[in-house]
Amino acid sequence: MDAFSQVQGGGRGGWTEIPARFNGPPGTGNGGWSAGTFAIAAGARPGGPAIEVTLRMPPPLDTELTVAGGSVRHGAALVAEMTAADGELIPVEAVDAGTAAEASRHYAGFTRHPFPTCYVCGPQRSDGLRIFPGPLGDGRTAAPWIVPDEVELTTVWAALDCPGGWTAIQNGRTYVLGRIAASVDELPSPGEACVVVGEATEIEGRKAKVNSTLYAPGGHRIATARATWIATT
Repeated sequence: MDAFSQVQGGGRGGWTEIPARFNGPPGTGNGGWSAGTFAIAAGARPGGPAIEVTLRMPPPLDTELTVAGGSVRHGAALVAEMTAADGELIPVEAVDAGTAAEASRHYAGFTRHPFPTCYVCGPQRSDGLRIFPGPLGDGRTAAPWIVPDEVELTTVWAALDCPGGWTAIQNGRTYVLGRIAASVDELPSPGEACVVVGEATEIEGRKAKVNSTLYAPGGHRIATARATWIATT
């Protein structure tokens, strides 16, 4: 069952579920994939307005979650809230595929990864998106990404997630996604060689504010996101 068919009733109320394979930290949903699933419940679509999702707790896996009134709940527990995104989402400057590939060779997650089985950026996930964002030397990250055969709106939200987060994780602390807003102009085509870039705009205390952008071959911008990550320690 794909992510679209899992959302019943859209913003009017219904249910959704995060399948176990789309994990981030062990036992919980990848932040980007989960937020994308919840955004769809709030009406997100390619070419549509930007939706912002705030995660209030780690999204449980393989669990029926109720969707109503712009919120997602597991029983009485508030899992997430969805609203229209405020302000402009600022794209991160593009780099070419060769530059992204060279940066990816130095991905810090190859030697120290807080969640090595993450669906998006975990080096132990041969069945994941295998996006390994490495440093560009100016505070940004970049990674090449071969789009999988099955690509949905949730896939793009997931691809936008970790490249931004790794601009903060590079300082040695462990962070998890707290909030993300994304605007997706279109879905990439299966097999395309895309580039994802991330950039930190502010790191203060336990919070890191980051941007990320997905580019198609040739530098055509597909999607961009703004996120807040929270340090766990």
